[in-house]
Amino acid sequence: MVIISPIDLEIARNEYAAVAEEMGVVLRRTAYSPNIKERVDCSAAVFIASGEMLAQAEHIPVHLGSMPASVAAVVDRFGSDVADGIQYAVNDPFYGGTHLNDLTIVRPVFDAGDLIGWVGNRAHHADVGGEAPGSMPAHAVRVDQEGIVVPPTAAVRDGEWIDAFLVPFLNATRTPSERLGDLSAQLGANEVGAARFLALARRDGPARFGAITSALLDYGERRMEAAIAELPDGSYSFVDVMEWKDDDLAIAVTLTLDGGRLHADFRGTVDQIAGNINAVEAVTRSCLYFAVRVAADPTIPPNGGSYRPITLGTRPSSLVSATAPVAVAAGNVETSQRIADTLLGALAQAVPDRVPAASQGTMNNILIGSDHFAYYETVAGGQGARPGRHGQSGIQSGMTNTKNTPTESLEQHYPFTVVRYSLRRGSGGDGQYQGGEGIERELEFSEPSTLSLMGERRRHGPWGLNGGGAGATGEDWLIRGSSPERLPGKVTVEVRPGDRLLVRTPGGGGWGTP
Repeated sequence: MVIISPIDLEIARNEYAAVAEEMGVVLRRTAYSPNIKERVDCSAAVFIASGEMLAQAEHIPVHLGSMPASVAAVVDRFGSDVADGIQYAVNDPFYGGTHLNDLTIVRPVFDAGDLIGWVGNRAHHADVGGEAPGSMPAHAVRVDQEGIVVPPTAAVRDGEWIDAFLVPFLNATRTPSERLGDLSAQLGANEVGAARFLALARRDGPARFGAITSALLDYGERRMEAAIAELPDGSYSFVDVMEWKDDDLAIAVTLTLDGGRLHADFRGTVDQIAGNINAVEAVTRSCLYFAVRVAADPTIPPNGGSYRPITLGTRPSSLVSATAPVAVAAGNVETSQRIADTLLGALAQAVPDRVPAASQGTMNNILIGSDHFAYYETVAGGQGARPGRHGQSGIQSGMTNTKNTPTESLEQHYPFTVVRYSLRRGSGGDGQYQGGEGIERELEFSEPSTLSLMGERRRHGPWGLNGGGAGATGEDWLIRGSSPERLPGKVTVEVRPGDRLLVRTPGGGGWGTP
């Protein structure tokens, strides 16, 4: 019997997390697109042979909580035919993906012919085809309107791209050279990750490697069970809404805490719609894992073991468990934020001294492009105030964790300029602790382009807690000459040279009575 000491366990936990971190560094430093190399819209993780997550880098929550579904989809599709030297790609939201822009590439790791684990990374490609540049047309009702759908597919064999994957993928996009550069970065990141993973496994030998990985997952499970057990048992319900045209669509959850186990029931959520804000269940699962870590103990190792005490109940064909063929582009980036808000609202009833007020609750997606370029960015906003601390201003929060595109890089790569970029003063909610402030960003276009916006909290400000006030709602303005026009939060329009876009992002909610 192999004995794993606490010191060995902590060293191993950091070693496997470092593999994922190094994968992310390689991916970012070798990528072509500003969206990946500047904004870091990518994530990496490592898995045991069964597909259970062993460790992750601290990248993007909505990517990482759902990435095990991508590995599971590959295992389900290829089973015993999984082979050394092959890397597999998937973006199909209904088979392991989230939305089409997020392409996941996973690589099996073999040792002496035995499958011992997986490495994988997910990167947001700025354009994968579809009916609008950026692949998030506001009018989409079917997933095939949003771009090319890649089911679990063999993409690389012995370091060479397989034409059956690569040719259709590049033919679909408006920016094939940029896509090929980002794909190559994903391939290289996995090769580095596989080499590091294999080296650790061979250093320890089969018996010790198996004991360490099992101990890491069991440790995560024990930590999560203990953290949940500290929360008061009971049922806690909360409802929040998505803004869709003139309607408010309810996302409802009831959390049940019982002796170290937690169950989230979303069956009261509305049906999926003829629109693009539907979220697949893998996205909802990501939000659940994120919210529980926030309220229970953020220091718990984020691995498959730590998620074992957490279960999810959804209703198929609902807004949080969408089924094919509905559109889902904004479900990943916008509905995920509201699912997280809803979960945190319920958890605040159980542990009001641990949960922040609502942050901006949107990613404020801006997509601009034509037949030869595609720009994508999410704009930061206000963080919700926390017990004992003001919210941060101009920061990504919730299910995203990206940076911004620096002005110098943006103006070098794209045909528009930054007119204004500042904090939105006074947008944070009042309270004993103030909500963080949003951002004002204004762009001026220099050539005809298609603009798509995907934003939320345009009617309902992020809520405060414990007597705190709501943060300011977001605003989007198209300025033509001296005529400003308020745009809907979700829209696709054509813009002309000289037009300007002004986005004012929401502030965070306040905490405590002012």
